[in-house]
Amino acid sequence: MTETQGSTPSRRAVIGWGGAGIALGAVAGGGAVAMTKAGSDLDPVGAEAGGAVEFHGAHQAGIATPVQDRLHFAAFDVKTDDRAEFVRMLKDWTAAARRMTAGKEVGEGAYGGLAEAPPDDTGEALGLKPSRLTLTIGFGPSLFEKFGLGDRRPAALVDLPKFPGDNLDRSRTGGDLCIQACADDPQVAVHAIRNLARIGFGKVAVRWSQLGFGKTSSTTPDAHTPRNLFGFKDGTRNIAGTENGRLDRFVWVGDKDGGANDTWMHGGSYLVARRIRMNIETWDRAPLQEQEDIFGRDKGEGAPVGKAKEHDEPFLKAMKPDAHVRLSHPEANGGITILRRGYSFTDGTDGLGRLDAGLFFLAYQRDPRNGFIPLQRKLAASDALNQYIQHVGSAVFAIPPGVRDPHDWWGRTLLSEEA
Repeated sequence: MTETQGSTPSRRAVIGWGGAGIALGAVAGGGAVAMTKAGSDLDPVGAEAGGAVEFHGAHQAGIATPVQDRLHFAAFDVKTDDRAEFVRMLKDWTAAARRMTAGKEVGEGAYGGLAEAPPDDTGEALGLKPSRLTLTIGFGPSLFEKFGLGDRRPAALVDLPKFPGDNLDRSRTGGDLCIQACADDPQVAVHAIRNLARIGFGKVAVRWSQLGFGKTSSTTPDAHTPRNLFGFKDGTRNIAGTENGRLDRFVWVGDKDGGANDTWMHGGSYLVARRIRMNIETWDRAPLQEQEDIFGRDKGEGAPVGKAKEHDEPFLKAMKPDAHVRLSHPEANGGITILRRGYSFTDGTDGLGRLDAGLFFLAYQRDPRNGFIPLQRKLAASDALNQYIQHVGSAVFAIPPGVRDPHDWWGRTLLSEEA
């Protein structure tokens, strides 16, 4: 491959666009207002303005970005075995993402073009503000079995082990690619995934997807800590987007990480996604004291046991040995720290009169081998929360660095031989 620059498809390239229409806690167009650089945009006022988050930057937006209210996450299987076709799709995806995050229509828009061809944009986001839309792409382990990429798989992109208590649904697990769409308007997020799926028609297919609402963690300093569906504050000690030192230490892949074949990941991160079913009907019958003992915090203020305020330093030994906070705290895990930006979900019922509800857990880290995996092993073995939750979906992805400029494209550092 020698292609290093992306291009914006024209109406005549409509077929190239896809043509034929498309853990809880630590585990647990037009008038857009530009915010700041991707990966470090910190102005929550942008939410009220319906502002746009800058697409370009050293890191992808949607990681350290202030967490938006809504999520549409999709994992894809790659259907083409033509590397050039796959690269062309990634460039087309990048061009579309660049426009959608700016509040613009894809390509030449949803109407006004050739009547004989499908529109470039599906149209359901017409008139809506950017709503701080971010689009974040990731590559799963199975992608490296294709296109001769076997020797480019990073050492840190390991297959997740089976943890005690896992009851994984294969139809909600894995994927060659992922796209995380976050926005303050659910229609904007869904529109983004829909259009990328349409553009990729014939080259990729949606393997599974998840809608999320009610963010369960915050990356904005001094912001109100959100609550999960168990009613407890979640993410009290989460990494903030302003904490560059902690981001460099725990989230971003550094120049010295990995081997010679891993350099394409510098500035990227690793994502673990887990669909965690919460048995909320059983939880709702548990006494308040039991609920607080399980978490190790009080339900009102969110203060750790024996303390008065949420952000008071917890005294872990004052908590029960199997309390969630005691087990997941960095102090009890050799300093393990991950950046969380999960969402609650409710997907109808389970057919037995219970809500299919829970947490869609998203955790970013520098290396899952030193982050999620040892932490989840510990929690799966003895966390008191386990009687009320079950992990039913799982995936891990390598999140490449950000798109640097208008000529760059998603995956260039991996798939361009010149890179």
